[in-house]
Amino acid sequence: MPRAPTTLDPFNALGEPRRRALLETLALGTGQHDVTWLVDRLAWPQPQISKHLGVLRTAGLVSAEKQGRRRVYSVNPQSLRTVFEWVGSFERLWTHQLDRIKQRAERLQRATEPARTPQSRKAPAHDRHH
Repeated sequence: MPRAPTTLDPFNALGEPRRRALLETLALGTGQHDVTWLVDRLAWPQPQISKHLGVLRTAGLVSAEKQGRRRVYSVNPQSLRTVFEWVGSFERLWTHQLDRIKQRAERLQRATEPARTPQSRKAPAHDRHH
């Protein structure tokens, strides 16, 4: 089965690490930034940022609005919902793994704690009143 073009599929568009970094950066602060702001933040060449913004726009993950002579970009949260819901379907797996890790750590802690005797519960000598 042929893959969907990267420019149409949010999953393929987000498969590129630089696009994910760009999307994360775009979501900072007010969530609306122009290319100059992104160039300053990411220290990438402007053509590279514009290219990746174009892919994210075509995939519907980013929208652009003309404000005077500038084009301001923002994250489109509705398009991210599909990705969020898909990833969320795996939450039970990592929650289960975290629960197992916690249980194992608690067992190890109990096994390595010194046995508490009545004498070990007494206050240190300098705290005892004679």
